[in-house]
Amino acid sequence: MVINLCNHDLFLREMILLDTRYKVDTSVSDHWLKIQEKVDRMILQLKGKSPHKAGLEGIYDHRSDDWWTSGFWPGILWIMHDLTGKDHYRQEAWQWDERFEQCMVRESNLHHDVGFQFLPTAVIKHTITEDADGRRRGLQAASFLAGRYNIAGNFIRAWNPLSDKELWNYHNVGWAIIDSMMNLSLLFWAASEIRDPRFSHIAKAHADTVLKHFIREDGSVCHIVSFDPETGQFIETIGGQGYGPHSAWSRGAAWALYGMANTYRYTQEERYLEAARRVANFFIASLEEDGIPLWDFRVENPENEPKDTSAASCAASGLLEIAKLVPQAESERYELAARRILETLTENYGNWNNPQQQGILREGTGHKPAGENVNVSLIYGDYFYVEAYAKLMGWQHRIF
Repeated sequence: MVINLCNHDLFLREMILLDTRYKVDTSVSDHWLKIQEKVDRMILQLKGKSPHKAGLEGIYDHRSDDWWTSGFWPGILWIMHDLTGKDHYRQEAWQWDERFEQCMVRESNLHHDVGFQFLPTAVIKHTITEDADGRRRGLQAASFLAGRYNIAGNFIRAWNPLSDKELWNYHNVGWAIIDSMMNLSLLFWAASEIRDPRFSHIAKAHADTVLKHFIREDGSVCHIVSFDPETGQFIETIGGQGYGPHSAWSRGAAWALYGMANTYRYTQEERYLEAARRVANFFIASLEEDGIPLWDFRVENPENEPKDTSAASCAASGLLEIAKLVPQAESERYELAARRILETLTENYGNWNNPQQQGILREGTGHKPAGENVNVSLIYGDYFYVEAYAKLMGWQHRIF
């Protein structure tokens, strides 16, 4: 089922239809116990690895500390410690921000995703424990991210030059991506922490560029936008990890609805909440029959395409954020949609009974156009799944 909804009444009718098809989860605490058991097993299996994806064999790989997903596993550990008070989670999580700091002082590939790395490690560590080194490292990462801001185009530059010069050209320096919406929280946190609005100015400027060039009227989202790095002029949209430049990459929509909700939470400026609503309505209306999205909502032959549980879990956590920011009449709808997604993930996509499968969720899709990481467990999918359930359990220390 793919329905495009552009107004409030149609959205409400769709939610009523959904209510006849899905069971709302009333056993959050039971699911949380399953998550605890799973994470405890992962600690023994991962043994300090920095995981990204677990293929068909179910074993998580090990990536370098500067890889963009390196913060999600320690982020899970900090959430578990914060909610349970159990010290073994804290012990496993403690040293990760120190590891990441080493990437700041040696040659590395850190880029726009330092928020994904330092928010779930240094910043949450400082928030929970008041650790001074965590605060210092978080502020250092925020300064690094702010340094990637292109003042002519009002965007945060994505990625770094490739080592293969034939694949890299001048215009790649002018690329921005929708994923960066999730990294803006690092800048907002820094602005609040040291009372320096320069960080929030950059975050808002980038968010406004996303409003103008990434999010369409119907709520669909593109992945990459290219700008002239000298003049800041818009050049084109690029499909990236989506099906094409005019398609609707589902994880991009999840990044957008969650990131815009966060930006509103920090700024209280209504245009960001309106954008979060618009993308959320499109996302919910475009879900498949079981409530889990395809990797792109506009593929030509959807019956032959994989789903993406990482998009589902990220969107669910973002929908719970939106539910806290809108009036109560709307709030119930967004929370209901999030709960349905989480229930389906738990019942149909969870690795609960096969201990050799190290990931929490199956059927994530990383980069379908490149044929990379399709139908696998993805650590960021696992992270946002845990984060969403933590919110339903009453967790208050937001990371993003």
